[in-house]
Amino acid sequence: MSNDLAAIDWAAPWLAPYVPIGQRVAAQVALGTSSAQALTTALAPQTTPVRFVPQSDLPPGMAYESYIFESNGCPTREGLHDFFNGLAWLKFPLTKRRLNQLHVAQIAQTGIQPVRGPARDGLTVFDENSAFLQAPDALWDALAAKDWQRLFIDLRPLWSQAHLVLFGHALLEKLVYPRKSMTAHVYRAQAASNSIADMDAWMAADVSADKLASKPFAHLPVLGVPGWWAANEDPAFYADASVFRLPKCP
Repeated sequence: MSNDLAAIDWAAPWLAPYVPIGQRVAAQVALGTSSAQALTTALAPQTTPVRFVPQSDLPPGMAYESYIFESNGCPTREGLHDFFNGLAWLKFPLTKRRLNQLHVAQIAQTGIQPVRGPARDGLTVFDENSAFLQAPDALWDALAAKDWQRLFIDLRPLWSQAHLVLFGHALLEKLVYPRKSMTAHVYRAQAASNSIADMDAWMAADVSADKLASKPFAHLPVLGVPGWWAANEDPAFYADASVFRLPKCP
């Protein structure tokens, strides 16, 4: 775990919302504190939105989401995946709580199935790999259409009016070792401001199982975002059709 934590580049622009709290937690873990304990004390003297507990506290056979809902304890393993999940809970407590409630409601309806249905699949994609984008209509329309030339080159100056926040903890984990092909499932945000608190409140009020079952996402190769990766200053960066794929024909 310590080697992976040391690999985190806290200057990476996509990690900006998670600094400095992430650095504090990482420093404690590097000194030998468990991830669960470091996350639980991260906001002291305030309390964290859930208690982070060792993975061993999860009873055998009990669903992870049900345990969180019933105990307010979040089972936490050592490793980058649960480290970033914990940071998401600390920065977006209302959204994470809403996702937990929606998961539990789905489990109550259908039980734990070998294959997730559309709602739980959408909830999982949102939780693991989503990003939130506040942007002018022209940018969003180009993204939804996968019109990469327009999105990243013609409309490049318009990105100064956009605000993109990565939420999915699996996405954040993967970006510790960035690759050009890494893609976020982008959910359009329309919060009152670009503050994390406003975005968290808006997301918690907006997401629903039905909405996420419809997969309301646009696909964004995140290293293409202007200012996020030096190589994308060259327009040829976007000519890689294996990453910046054309939309499928109907």
